[in-house]
Amino acid sequence: MVAGTATTEDLSEVEATRLWNAMVKDGHNLFPKIFPDFFSSVTFIQGDGGVGTIKQLNFTPANKDFSYAKERVDEMDEGKMVFKYTTIEGGLLGKKLNASNFELKFVPRKEGGCVVSWICNYETLPGAQLDEGKAQELKEQSNAMFKKIEQYLVSNPNLYC
Repeated sequence: MVAGTATTEDLSEVEATRLWNAMVKDGHNLFPKIFPDFFSSVTFIQGDGGVGTIKQLNFTPANKDFSYAKERVDEMDEGKMVFKYTTIEGGLLGKKLNASNFELKFVPRKEGGCVVSWICNYETLPGAQLDEGKAQELKEQSNAMFKKIEQYLVSNPNLYC
């Protein structure tokens, strides 16, 4: 069993509040819209999007590793723009991971835009090998998805204000 952390950090020209509204408050609608080849739907199983909400992300066959993941919202601090969630079922749980939780944070910059950080804490299953190549691929995929969301917001300046 291996415990570890994966981190990404991006500078964005989009204001922190707009990214928060798009990705955290309306991600269940936005992700399938912007990424129809990857997300078939995101549905609330329990709750309304706030702390304690359980949502299911359903993936298209383009995701070869798994068809769905259920996530629980653990913290949603709009003032600090910190969002924490835990994968509770599906995804890589039971296949390669014993546990995974995430933190997404948006920090406004004085000169405009913001810094977006994403932290994944994970624990592998006993005997499961940590595939560095796959981890790098996931980071690159995450970064590409973020850039696409950012471009969508830049192209639609009146959304999520």
